[in-house]
Order: sequence, then structure tokens, then C-alpha cells
Amino acid sequence: MTSKTVAMATRRERAVRAAVEQGLLGPDQPVVGLLDVAGIRAAAAELRAAFEEVVTPGTPVLHAFAVKAAALVPVLRLLADEGLGCEVASPGELALARAAGVTPDRIVLDSPAKTPAELREALDLGIALNADNPQELDRLGELVGDRADPPAPLGLRINPQVGGGSIDAMSTATATSKFGVALQDPGAREWVVRAFAERPWLTRLHAHVGSQGCPLELMTAGIRAAYELAEEINGAVGRQQIDALDIGGGLPVNFASDEITPTYREYAQLLRSTVPGLFDGRYKLVTEFGRSLLAKSGLVLARVEYAKSAGGRPIAVTHAGAQLATRTVFAPEAWPLRVLAYDAEGRPKTADGQVPQDIAGPCCFAGDLVARDRPLSELAAGDLVGLLDTGAYYFSNHFAYNSLPRPGIHGFDATAADGEVRFATVREPQTVDEIVAESGAAHALGLSRLR
Repeated sequence: MTSKTVAMATRRERAVRAAVEQGLLGPDQPVVGLLDVAGIRAAAAELRAAFEEVVTPGTPVLHAFAVKAAALVPVLRLLADEGLGCEVASPGELALARAAGVTPDRIVLDSPAKTPAELREALDLGIALNADNPQELDRLGELVGDRADPPAPLGLRINPQVGGGSIDAMSTATATSKFGVALQDPGAREWVVRAFAERPWLTRLHAHVGSQGCPLELMTAGIRAAYELAEEINGAVGRQQIDALDIGGGLPVNFASDEITPTYREYAQLLRSTVPGLFDGRYKLVTEFGRSLLAKSGLVLARVEYAKSAGGRPIAVTHAGAQLATRTVFAPEAWPLRVLAYDAEGRPKTADGQVPQDIAGPCCFAGDLVARDRPLSELAAGDLVGLLDTGAYYFSNHFAYNSLPRPGIHGFDATAADGEVRFATVREPQTVDEIVAESGAAHALGLSRLR
């Protein structure tokens, strides 16, 4: 293990114990999310440094965090404090970014289904946006009108169609992806060049190949295709109309250990060797990383309510299942999670003998398992399980099965030399009253009154 991974594991161990001691977890709060603030800050710093190393000094680079990965205002604010902006894909995500104090010039709007109202709002606020398709580009043109200098940077997303990775749902540059203009379809490339020539206010090109399961070489091939297209367009119009390239994000995460691989530096260096012109200072750059900034810094901690067995296999029934680990439960091969066992006081269970056991969630369907036949120190009622690498997507993409509440989320600082751990609330636990209100309680008699 590297010194970085040792430090990460040490902070995590301290935080688990402190969460129990400080009452963040217990019989009445049987599941909680924890975020390592030091880990998040370090990831942001590593991203900035990786691109500073390869770009020409003075080149504007906006690292816009993909809000969908952690739609939590305090997280967005922390990242903003670390120099990052926001990439948003809905009115709700835009509102969260603005609530976090992110200024319009540091926000990028991407979505395959923007309404006229969303486009108008982005233009009015001066938020950069990338059109997804010819119809949206026409709609945008109507709003821009005759203005040669619109109030916001406007771009077009293209699909370089370079292929998919190992997870189909995470691959956005396949032949039939729903995102962007399919560049290799008959006549598409010529249409894109013409579209820019006819719209001098269109100054950005956007490409995003995919995320988890996509190798760096595939991602780099997609960015190279976008760069070459930008060069072609600028040559065709006789000036540098395209002055910014949005290269998306998508750096995959290692879910098998605490090691951070691949790194931002490895990706940036590969980009520099594959697409050197991208960094020569002629193009502003935008990135849209999400999962890779947060995943390693997150931990779901859940209490074992019961320990039982079926067919000779031990089963630990916990309060963390499909409502939190939705992708893991429904697609375990693509989204496996590491699990750690702790005793009721938050101390690691390190018994020599490990027992294959299922880690089950609270949802009322048989497949609600976050781990199957997983060797762990045998768990008993009152023990705790930790689901690792859950800082991205697991905390803000709740699946409201059985009307289970969203858990509380807390950030922690466990870097003090004396071992003290400090917590800060990110999100309060959802209450039953809030669940009832969201479920239409104010309109309880609405259907009964219809005739």
C-alpha cells in the first residue's frame, strides 16, 4: 500500500469509530453516509495539477464537476472552494449549483432534452451550454436571433462513435448512443461543418466518450476526433471560430482496492501525447469529471439488524440495500462494492476465520443484496458494515423503494494529529413526515372526489 492509501484507510477507520461514539449511527439511525473532506480536497488538487502540467501556461481551464455524481449543495460548495465549477443536466442541478454559490461563468449545461425555458434561462444567466442535436441547435438559434455575440458560450455535442467500454450503459460514444450528433453517420460531418459556418456564435465543441468501464485509450480517441473536427471547422471558416473544447470527464474508478488508478495525471499525459494540439494554448478547455473526484472519499455505514442463515449460508440483514446501492444490487457484475466488517463500536472485525455470507438490504424483494457469498468475519446483530467507494452516485441518487428514507450524510475531518474527528452535516436524515408529504398527503382526497 502507498502512503496515500494508508492515510485514507486510517482516516476512514477513525471516522467509523467516531461516528458511533458521537451518535451519528445507532438503533434509531441505522444507516449513514460519510464523506472524507481531506480525500475530496486531494482529488480536486490532483485534477488541477494534472492539467496544469500539460497545458500551455495561461490557457483557461474550467474543471466543471458533474453534479449528477453528488447532487449535494455542501459538496458543490466544497469543490467550488477548491476551484471547480459545475456541469449540470437539469433545472434542479442548476439550482443546486447556484445555491452552492457557483457563478454562471463556471457552470456548463448539458442535457439531451433541454426545454425552451431551460435554454432561455441559460442564455439569460450567461451559462455555457452545449446543444445536443440539430433540432436543439435550431431552437437555440431562434433564441439567439441576430446577436453575433450571445451572452453565453454556446457549443455543440458530437458523438465520435469510437465504440463502447465494458459497461454498455456507461458508454456514450457507440454507434447508436442517444447523445450528440453521430459524427460518422452519412452526411453528419459535413452538416456539422456547415452548421458552424452558418452560426458564427457557435464557438465550442463537446465530446464525452463514457465513464466507468471505458479505457483511457478509448476516451482519448474520442477527444482526438473532436479536436480534429475543430481544426477542420476552423480551417473551413478561415478563422478560429471554435475557441474552446469541452472534453467531458469519465475517468474510471478502481473499485477493487484503495489504490487510485488510473490517475488524472496518467490521463492528461496520454491526451498530451495523443492530441498535442489540444494543449498548445489555442483552445480553452472544459472538463466534466464526477465519479473520480468523489467515489474514494465516500463510505456507507449500516447497522446489522439481524444475522440469520438460509440453506446453510449466513445472511447479514442491514439497512443499506437497493435504496442506496441501486446499481450494485441490480447490476452487481458491473458495480461491485467492497465491504468491511466492524463491531458495534466501530472497530474493524479482524478475526482470522472468514465466513462466506450475504450482505442483504432492507428492501422487500429477494435480490436486494449488496454482496453475495462474500468472505468476511462473521457478522452478528448490532455489528456494522461499511460499503466503500460510495462517495459518488450512492448518496444523491436514492431509490425510494418501500418508501425508505434517505439517510443522513456527514462530512468528516480525521486529519488531526491527536486523532480527533470532526463532523459536519451535509444532509439531514429524511423524516417519515417528509416521505408522507412527498407522497401526496396534501391531496389525499383528490382521487376519491373524482366521479
